[in-house]
Amino acid sequence: MPVLSLIANPADPELDAALAQAVLAETGGELNWLNHGVACDILEPTAPQALERARDIVGNKAVDANLVPTEGRRKQLLVADMDSTMIEQECIDELAAALGLKPQVAEITERAMRGELDFEQALDTRVALLKGLERAKIEEIRREAITLMPGGRALVQTMKAYGAYTSLVSGGFTFFADYFARRIGFDEAIANVLEFDGDRLTGTVTKPIVDKHTKRNRLLALADERGLNIAQTMAVGDGANDLDMIGAAGFGVAIHAKPVVAAAAGIRIDHGDLTALLYLQGYAEDDFVR
Repeated sequence: MPVLSLIANPADPELDAALAQAVLAETGGELNWLNHGVACDILEPTAPQALERARDIVGNKAVDANLVPTEGRRKQLLVADMDSTMIEQECIDELAAALGLKPQVAEITERAMRGELDFEQALDTRVALLKGLERAKIEEIRREAITLMPGGRALVQTMKAYGAYTSLVSGGFTFFADYFARRIGFDEAIANVLEFDGDRLTGTVTKPIVDKHTKRNRLLALADERGLNIAQTMAVGDGANDLDMIGAAGFGVAIHAKPVVAAAAGIRIDHGDLTALLYLQGYAEDDFVR
């Protein structure tokens, strides 16, 4: 039987008891709070089209409604995107800012994430514009311009505490992915390698690149290596190059995603932070490892 999940942003929660009761009255089922004011489950809703009814009642409030299966909710593998998913920025755009090229590069990034451009060609074009950027400047950007997405460490640490394996697979760069994977607590990180000539970027990346196929293939390979059914996996991302892994995973989550990604994903989080992925799995706030 399904569970209707209601989740708000813990930084500005809009899920009060009145809203939860209004949804419950329309959908039927049993209400179970995971974190009062932030997240609740409506167990086994009886009304047809319960998700659509819930979203109608929620309206413009910053509350995410999703329908997920009861069985096997807690996943044993997490594969996550990095840029605009586990961190708040697009690293390549911040590198371009150091050269006064952010608007030009950010436009290409945005179009690539919407699925309007070939990812490899868009990556090569943008990286070529970064030629000559010094390693020390890149380290400064990594240190001062990049911030973690709220809830990410709790997501990874909690899933690991309950036996899951966690993988950061990024179409961005190892220079950032390795560093932030360690800070967040991921078991591994896979990303593209920026090439240097001494201490300056050459404007190229090592081939083959990490793209949508890499992400999906890593999800499937890790599930196979760990003896997991694909239903025991979760993938999360925001861009078009995440769609293949989102479509393949047991729980495929589009978070603060581009419209084409949000429309295609089985689960969408538009308002919550990354702890929403724990509530989707039925974890209560008391279960979180921070």
